Amino acid sequence: MANYKKYKRVFGIVLDSVGTGAAADAAAYGDEGADTLGHVGMAYEGRLALPNLGRLGISNLRTTAIMGVPKASEPLAYYGKMAEISAGKDSMDGHWEMMGLPVKQPLATFPNGFPQSIIDQIAEFSGRRVIVNRPYSGTAVIHDFGEQQMDTGDLIIYTSGDSVMQIAAHEDVIPVAELYKICHFARTLLNGPKYIVGRVIARPYVGPDKDHFTRTANRRDFSLAPTGTTDLDRLHQAGYEVIAIGKTNDIFSGQGFDMSYHNESNMDGMDHVDAVMKGDFTGFCFANLVDFDAMYGHRRDPRGFGQALMDFDRRLGTVLDNLHPDDLLIITADHGNDPGFRGTDHTRENVPLLVYSPSMQESGSLGLRPTFADFGATVLDNFNVAKGDYGTSFLDKLN
Repeated sequence: MANYKKYKRVFGIVLDSVGTGAAADAAAYGDEGADTLGHVGMAYEGRLALPNLGRLGISNLRTTAIMGVPKASEPLAYYGKMAEISAGKDSMDGHWEMMGLPVKQPLATFPNGFPQSIIDQIAEFSGRRVIVNRPYSGTAVIHDFGEQQMDTGDLIIYTSGDSVMQIAAHEDVIPVAELYKICHFARTLLNGPKYIVGRVIARPYVGPDKDHFTRTANRRDFSLAPTGTTDLDRLHQAGYEVIAIGKTNDIFSGQGFDMSYHNESNMDGMDHVDAVMKGDFTGFCFANLVDFDAMYGHRRDPRGFGQALMDFDRRLGTVLDNLHPDDLLIITADHGNDPGFRGTDHTRENVPLLVYSPSMQESGSLGLRPTFADFGATVLDNFNVAKGDYGTSFLDKLN
């Protein structure tokens, strides 16, 4: 095992969709004015309570503090923001870029629905009719078509502004294993060369009727396999342990990980973080907490989003208490999903960057990092592993 420079264990926690203000290129995506954290704070009218994120410096990295979360006079962490260079604003784009593989060419999107040739092949493979096939909110589509799906056994296929195909079905009508099999087949149709789609997402739901349908934790992402070497691969090949918590495993198609944990919820994910922290390993734990995005961002629910942030903040206190002096914690996000914004899609925003270890004697600004890939480059630098073409380490700034 190669030696590490400063930290034996690095924990990266991605707060899925927790953006911190419109990126410089937001206009190209129709996202001028988006600000996930800012609008969540405004929805709470000064009562948003994030003491742990606050003392790390979550408001210090912003020009204007989050309402209710004052800037820390002496923040514990190094703080900053990261800008995205990938050609999209999906979770896959953000996570791949964090790990040194930005998506440089736009992936296919389908504002008018998927080509009939694709739909016909899915129908033939599954033996089921396909309904909807157009952009739709995930919760609205099961409200509007879920009862029909239960009655007929049809497949609900829909998309969004991102490069995704989502397939929804009631678990009592199409068992989860069958839905996964259908999604796996759909994945094979969308790997190119004509149509390249980032993710096919299984969206099972339960409930007796349209007013009581809920999506379940059996969601699964069938992502495009990484098109090149990622920083996860580099760490794994160098002999370090690489652990996935949440959908990070799916986003990278399992490549580069030694172990993975499926999350039922944000709190379940934090249980997994706590469990991994109790172990003795040398390497990188990469966690994603998706409820901010799936439960509140797309549903444009700023109050629910804020409550999820406060719930995370409480669990963050335990993480901070349990960090070893030779541990490093990096908290960031993969994109925005402003619940105070128009539409229901992700928003093109810069993302927060909070970096902390109990051994740090100083803190300060890391500025605006020009690419999410600085995250992975820093992890590689710590473990003396050569980086790829993207990213600049900020390890030497951490004192």
